[in-house]
Amino acid sequence: MPTLTPAPGGYRSVFGIREFRPVFAAHLMSVLGLVVAEISLTVLVYRATGSPLMSALTFALGFLPYVLGGVLLAPIADRHPARRVLVTCDLVCAACAAAMVLPGTPVALLLVLRCALAFVAPLFQGTRNASLADIVGTGDAFVLGRSLLRMVAQSAQLVGFGLGGLLLAVVAPREAIAITAAGFLGSALLLRLGTRSRPARTSARTSPLAGARAVLGRRRLRALTLLFWLPPVFLVVPEALLAPYSAGIGAGTATLGLLMCAMPVGTITGELVAGSVLTARTRSRIVAPLAAAGLLPLLLYAVRPGALLVLAALLLAGLAHAYTLGLDQWYVDAVPDELRGSAMTLLGAGLMTLQGAGMALAGLAAEFFPVHAVVTGSAILGTAVVLLLLAELRAAVRGEEGLRNETALAVK
Repeated sequence: MPTLTPAPGGYRSVFGIREFRPVFAAHLMSVLGLVVAEISLTVLVYRATGSPLMSALTFALGFLPYVLGGVLLAPIADRHPARRVLVTCDLVCAACAAAMVLPGTPVALLLVLRCALAFVAPLFQGTRNASLADIVGTGDAFVLGRSLLRMVAQSAQLVGFGLGGLLLAVVAPREAIAITAAGFLGSALLLRLGTRSRPARTSARTSPLAGARAVLGRRRLRALTLLFWLPPVFLVVPEALLAPYSAGIGAGTATLGLLMCAMPVGTITGELVAGSVLTARTRSRIVAPLAAAGLLPLLLYAVRPGALLVLAALLLAGLAHAYTLGLDQWYVDAVPDELRGSAMTLLGAGLMTLQGAGMALAGLAAEFFPVHAVVTGSAILGTAVVLLLLAELRAAVRGEEGLRNETALAVK
């Protein structure tokens, strides 16, 4: 793995970088706005149709177009200046949200607009993550910057839905969605005025599938990408099945709400501790052990535990997710500069899509097996998958090192 040097100051040092502050503020505005849009649009569609299926479909459409947008739009992230891409994406999303606000917008169009938001999202996120390396560098500041953006997204899930519910008690759903449009416009303004214009990373025109092949065709990069993608597929299983499991053990809605917060709280806490206390070298060293052990707390489900043990298992599984800070460094070191935007776009699209698939598969499995058995099985299978991926990554790194040694000898 690459040699890492810790940057003093931790998260505070990242906020000391002038360009990062508007990027962080823009991310906060757009994420909160999007959370408000999700809950408001779900309520709006339900009131218009009276159909629980249509309401659930509205929420699901936040996941489905991700993979399509991630694959088709990925080359744009490298072929055009990052600031232009980011501002354009924000303006497109603001226009979609504004169209939702218009009185009389039919439900079918509301769903199309929701798909458009999700379609553009992976390009925006991938371009922002790639440009983050230009703003703060590819060292420890990049890892901590990525961590801060992730924690904002996690916190938005905890706080945003609660605030959205309170907001809808005061204003109509369409008026709440207007806040989303304002958030995207504010984000576009911050990025346009607060960040520098930088040239595109490459002028080469490639097809979307060629970009995906360029990223996934590299053995080391493929193994790293799968290490980001696959563990969350198994990690979302207990979250997806919390409602039926809680009902099965006689837990009330208050307990269910507490359990739903457990894993996000553990994840945020783990990242804060890893980013604030550990050096970059230590974060790199704990990637393999934490990734390998991250799903093991879910084995507690084998004894069909009560709420307290489930809470502990979910917290521990969330804490172990701190390995992603070290994995971020490995990833940015492995990605060639000219592919960084495409790689980051594909990374985010695959992560979001596979998490949605994991939730659906968990529900399907729970139709045939007890919930506690499904969660236990996912922990066992997921741990086996992670161990295989770590072995593949180790072999890929050794192969690269051997090739470099052979090349050096040939030059001599």
